[in-house]
Amino acid sequence: MCGPFSGFQGIIRLVEMISSALALVVVLFRGRMVAPWGVWCEFVWVLCIVVPLALLVVESRGWHILLAAFLPNWADLTLGLTAVCCISVVSATVAFAAVFVCLTCIGNILCFVFSLVATVCFLVDVIKQKTAFGSGYMSSLRGTLRISEAFVACMILTAAVDHFVRGEWFYKPFGMILCAIIFGVCLLVTAAIIVLNLLKLLQCLLVFRLNLVEFVSNLVAVVLYLLAVILWTVFGYRRYRHNPYTCIKCSYADMNAVTVGSALNLILYIVDLVLSIKSL
Repeated sequence: MCGPFSGFQGIIRLVEMISSALALVVVLFRGRMVAPWGVWCEFVWVLCIVVPLALLVVESRGWHILLAAFLPNWADLTLGLTAVCCISVVSATVAFAAVFVCLTCIGNILCFVFSLVATVCFLVDVIKQKTAFGSGYMSSLRGTLRISEAFVACMILTAAVDHFVRGEWFYKPFGMILCAIIFGVCLLVTAAIIVLNLLKLLQCLLVFRLNLVEFVSNLVAVVLYLLAVILWTVFGYRRYRHNPYTCIKCSYADMNAVTVGSALNLILYIVDLVLSIKSL
């Protein structure tokens, strides 16, 4: 191998892109995805192609040196983006296997295999980068919490949208719609805080210190997620007369996914709130 694909890092990124691209191509050939879980898988595979490719181009051209004023820690950003791809492709692989793979679906099995190869490659890549570079925001506990919060929120929103798509039009109570809005708003705020921690120059635009902003956002997120857990449980599990699913086994799959995911994110935000109090 030569050029940007020389060395372990370049080779493993090439395998990541190829395996993700093959998974995406197989899915596109089998037909257009319309289910929210299928759309999520396609989005993840595109992400897993674009991110390694962008990192390879930037590093091979030396552009990351020019970005030093905005991104003082390029290795930290690289580790964070790779970790995002890793947990995303893990979720896509598991979701695709659970929802679409069957013993007679050869194309779906091939897609699952390619996605599994991409998963293994990203896991190895994250471990290798973590071993070589163990400091920085994205590799710290606070950064890991933020990535986990954003990832879980994506899973929650996918399950919620899947539930609304399958559900009967006359049973979409405002309480459940409000929960989806809460999940989306908290996701956007979490993503903004990650960006602010990476791009130090943007912190100059803040009226208050970033630590105080994180404390307030965590406090609000805890309150909102607590409200969302209550509302989703109260309104969702009262729909016994409005079962939109064709099988009893999967009737509450999306409901349970949102409930468990929102409870998990509530715990993550509580831990983040405690850490933000200590950093004030």
